[in-house]
This record gives sequence, structure tokens and C-alpha cells, in this order.
Amino acid sequence: MPADGGRPAAQGRVEISGLSVGYGGTPVLELDELTIEAGEFLSVLGPSGCGKSTLLGALAGFVSVDDGSIRIDGRDVTRLAPNHRETGLVFQSYALFPHMTVRRNLEYGLRVRRVPRAERDERVRDALRLVDLEPYADRAPAQLSGGQQQRVAIARALVTRPRVLLLDEPLSNLDAKLRRQMRHELRELQREVGTTTVFVTHDQAEALALSDRVVLLADGGLEQLGTPEELYRTPRTRFAADFVGAANVVPVVDGPASDDAERTVLGVPLPGIGPAVDAVALRPEHLRLVAEGEGLVSATVVSAGFAGERYEYRLRAADGTELLASPPDAQHRLAPGSVVGVAWDEGEPIPIGGR
Repeated sequence: MPADGGRPAAQGRVEISGLSVGYGGTPVLELDELTIEAGEFLSVLGPSGCGKSTLLGALAGFVSVDDGSIRIDGRDVTRLAPNHRETGLVFQSYALFPHMTVRRNLEYGLRVRRVPRAERDERVRDALRLVDLEPYADRAPAQLSGGQQQRVAIARALVTRPRVLLLDEPLSNLDAKLRRQMRHELRELQREVGTTTVFVTHDQAEALALSDRVVLLADGGLEQLGTPEELYRTPRTRFAADFVGAANVVPVVDGPASDDAERTVLGVPLPGIGPAVDAVALRPEHLRLVAEGEGLVSATVVSAGFAGERYEYRLRAADGTELLASPPDAQHRLAPGSVVGVAWDEGEPIPIGGR
């Protein structure tokens, strides 16, 4: 299969405008505007019920749109049937035909499209080579591992050369080790093929590891859109800070003079934090545990656990605020009940406001 999936690299741009989708008259997803660039790997992230699957279904044509439009390369596909949209969909369950071999599974979409046999055979060979499954072409799905079945499902979607590849949590059925491995394989495959990809997941680690950009949905709306680094390092709201990576969201308190310089968090001054900021996020890995009396804040260890690379602690500050800490430099386990100092660098608190 050509690296561009048989199409110029510039194709596969998705434009969503004024989109409203509902069930029984109740809106469950509303997006004013969202553009997915050609060749981009975009992850759609959010909690259960936020509208992720609804968005994917609307893009695929399986969910009716109440209002707004979806365009692919300038063509309005909002009311088109799924088979006329030039999209490929990989289901969470893979949905392979159990009575067909791997080769026949890949051929199915091409037969429906009446692709000539010579071209069909060539496309299937290329797709099998692409996912490194040539030796398994004549096996049934039941004779494959979970990771191999997932690759077959992706190859079956790619063999039709879609403009946009839609992935509905395709890694969720894999064990943890294989899931991590398949993240890398999926990203490398997408880069090689160059197909615009929309990946729906509830797993923030997957979204951050795989994506060019991430769409974070909440309550059927767009909470934040940006690169993985932007969502993690500069979340705009409490929800974004708390959902994307663990975070201690702590309120900012005004001093008696209501001066910006008097604003504090846990009693520690926060110079330069303006009045629009009502909280800060402190990432657990940015907190350092030092000897009692030497930190910015005093806290008691409530619980401790070993997480492989580091220890994780739940702390209770003197004012009752609970904090999660996973300091990268911890050499030994602190016992519950220990009193420690908690410190962080001046630039570590992430200012946030709203929600």
C-alpha cells in the first residue's frame, strides 16, 4: 500500500461546524467548530457519557445529526450514508467475520465496492505487509491473538483507502502489556500510511502518547483542544487539570489587602497570579518531600504505596487539604503518620480558572 494510502497527502481534512446531535430531542453533543487537519492523528478523550462515541458515530454516518455540518475535503457528508463517506471504522470489538479467513476479511469491503480482482489482490497483499500479518492470511480470526486481530481490523479498514480512519477504543480489549505495545505500533502505522485518524478513548495515557492533538469533551461539549503537552501543562479549567493526568487542584486565597502579590495557595505566596485565577493545579510528580520544617507546607503522610518507578503518597496538609505526591527522587518509603515538608518550584503551580 502506498505510504499515502493511494491519495495525495493533502486529503482527509475534516471540518465540523455547528454540530448538534441528540437522542429523543435531548442534545448529547454540541460542537461549534472543530477542524481535523489532513494526516492528523486526533484523539477524542473524556469520561463516560461525554459524547465521544456520538461524535465518532456522526463522523461515520451511523448517528443522525440534528443540526450543523460535517465536511471531508470540502464535501458535505452530513446526510450521506456510511458507505458513501470514504471513512474506515474499527470497532472496539474488531467485528471480524469469524467464518472468513484474514484474507477474506480484508477482501470483503473491496468486493462490495466491486474492485477488480487484480487490484483487490494487490491491495490485500499490501495491507497484510503493512500490519506484518502475511504469514497469517489463511487463518481464521479465532486462531489469532488479540493484538493480531486488532491489526487485521485496522488493515481491513485501511485496505479500502479511506480518507479518514475512525477508531473506537480499539485497544481496550488488550491486556496492559500488549496495549502499551500496540500504542506504538498503531502510531507508527498511522505515520507510515498518512491517513487522517480520529481515535476515541477514555484512557488519557493513550491519548497523550498517540496524538498530534487531543479533543477533551465534557458534558457533550468541547472542554479543551490542543497538543498533548498543552493539555497536560496548561489546562484551562479545573476539569481539564483533574482529568488529564493526576492533579492537586487547590484554591487560591486572596490576602487581606486583595493585592495580587498577597494571593496564596496553602498559605504560600503566589506572586504574579491575577484575580482571574481561582485555583492552581500541582502535579504529584512536581511535589518534593523534605524534612519537617524545611518545606513550603507541612503535611502528614496518610498512606503510601510503591508504584514501580516511584512511591506514591496521600498527604494531609495542616489545614486539612489532601494532596497526592509522587516525588521522582524518593529513595525509601515514608511510613503513614510521618510528618514531612512539601516543596515545589516557583513555576510549578499551574494557574487555572472556571469549572
